[in-house]
Amino acid sequence: MPKSDNQKLKIFYILDYLQRNSHQAHPVRASELQSMLSQQHNIECDRKTIYSDIAALQEYGVDIVSLPGKGGGYYIGSRNFELPELKLLIDAVQSSRFLTEKKSRELIEKLCNQCSVYDARLMRRDVVVSGRVKSMNETIYYNVDAIQDAIAENRQISFRYFDFNLERQRVYRNRDYEASPYGLCQDNENCYLLALSPRHGVTSYRVDRMSDIRLLEQPRVPCPELNGKALIEHANRLFQMYSGETADVKLRFHRSLINVVIDRFGQDILLIPDGEEHFVFTVNVAVSPMFLSWVIGFGSKAKILYPQSVIDACKAMCQEALNQYQASEKDANTSLHTT
Repeated sequence: MPKSDNQKLKIFYILDYLQRNSHQAHPVRASELQSMLSQQHNIECDRKTIYSDIAALQEYGVDIVSLPGKGGGYYIGSRNFELPELKLLIDAVQSSRFLTEKKSRELIEKLCNQCSVYDARLMRRDVVVSGRVKSMNETIYYNVDAIQDAIAENRQISFRYFDFNLERQRVYRNRDYEASPYGLCQDNENCYLLALSPRHGVTSYRVDRMSDIRLLEQPRVPCPELNGKALIEHANRLFQMYSGETADVKLRFHRSLINVVIDRFGQDILLIPDGEEHFVFTVNVAVSPMFLSWVIGFGSKAKILYPQSVIDACKAMCQEALNQYQASEKDANTSLHTT
């Protein structure tokens, strides 16, 4: 059998074709592999060579299943990613607000390439990216990479930080930032950098609001609060990455909110019955407006019991909101009497 210059690549072409085109319900026959090699790569071979290459791949560890008889053939049994794993990853990409729509589609396409074309078609039917609130910062991928490099090399970073105006244009703050990066955390579908800042101490930054990240020569300033397990504990105390004074807060919730509490604080939280309809628990949290808003959002089904300082802060926040609406009603009544 004459050989072409591509003969050495033959086994790789076979493996690639099986990974992309074989499925349990659509096995690939040896004749189909022969045709693919001949038409696409100008490689001529007989069926015995195909059988030998398949056997070599199986010996190497590739899970190639052989189905004998009419309608049989070969297909990849197990892959680097099982279908449920790919669906889980695609769901994560879809729901991540810090990824742009363009980058989301690129990542989903790459994930779909990890399975057969038959499974990829099914997954693409369920993919919905348009219409979701997505980041407008295309460089976030490179931001994450630069931050991870800085953490690995134990170096500080400098960067610029921006907000958006009413025209959805970037408005850069009038100074450069410097920080010692310690970890990345996803919260409320956004990606945050947890870092030690010379001005603000332990703080967080939205990664999609950062630009022009540079690694500095200075080593990171030591920060025990963000090292190892402490980093995870710090992130768990924050609500939507808003910092605040840390306190042990005792709360009383209605039993209908048990799932909400476990989802937020984990299954290790100690829930103590308080009558037939309520339970109490204590958590260590950063007391911020976002934490107070979270409690207030449950209305009469949630109440802060301790400490008094947090109760007073919650009252003040509710009063500020009430004053705003009372002022609006007063202005409306005045306008009616005037007309």
